[in-house]
Amino acid sequence: MRDTKAAFDRRTHKKKTRRVAAVLERVLGVPEQQHPLPEPLELLIATILSQNTNDKNSHRAYSLLRQRYPTWEHVAAAPLRSLIATIKPGGMARQKSLRIKEVLQTFKSRYGGYDLSDLATKTNEQVISELTGLNGVGVKTASCVLLFSLGRDIFPVDTHVHRVCGRLGLAPGCKTPDQTFKVMQGLVPPRKGYSFHTNLIRFGRKICRANHPACNRCPLYDECLYENKTRLARQSRSRSNTNHDFMLLDHVKDLDSSH
Repeated sequence: MRDTKAAFDRRTHKKKTRRVAAVLERVLGVPEQQHPLPEPLELLIATILSQNTNDKNSHRAYSLLRQRYPTWEHVAAAPLRSLIATIKPGGMARQKSLRIKEVLQTFKSRYGGYDLSDLATKTNEQVISELTGLNGVGVKTASCVLLFSLGRDIFPVDTHVHRVCGRLGLAPGCKTPDQTFKVMQGLVPPRKGYSFHTNLIRFGRKICRANHPACNRCPLYDECLYENKTRLARQSRSRSNTNHDFMLLDHVKDLDSSH
């Protein structure tokens, strides 16, 4: 009976996930992934720079990095102090500089260079295992490389996605983004990994914010299990004029087009 109930619950959550994905596409549109996709190393470094900051700051840091150091050989050889100063707008510059240098050193030793095209021949599980073996590279970063560089139909989970999935009850009991990632992989409709990931981030920025979620104008109010939603829905919140649609990982190739 326990196995039957578990299977039923999973079918229920799968149907709900499909409904949520459809509502978000109706409200926010169907995002289209830009092509050509960036190389895996380009995307990996951009994702490292995006950690613990917003896309605007990480975009500036990545742009400055590529302008000052046109090749990864230049980045690897750059003095640490200069690299820190270059990516300072992205925050945590020393930590990220050390991480980037370590990643480049590892790939140089492992592959003899900085061409990671061999990752395209590996399974999702193999790519995640290989990348998460690097210091400072977690499941979210590895899955972003799979989605945004290798074009795989996978569903990365960042803090926005984890928060919204939790409030909607799609991944009940999950305390971390990595736990949510494991649960959601079997729930997201086929070929909807990019759309659902992108729209959940937009939705998390515009409506289902960490602080002061705009429950009064939420198109998923009836699907939501957030305990404070009724109280928050009574409160009138002003709309933000901020552009919430920009995502760094969709624009990495724009910055690398001249290199």
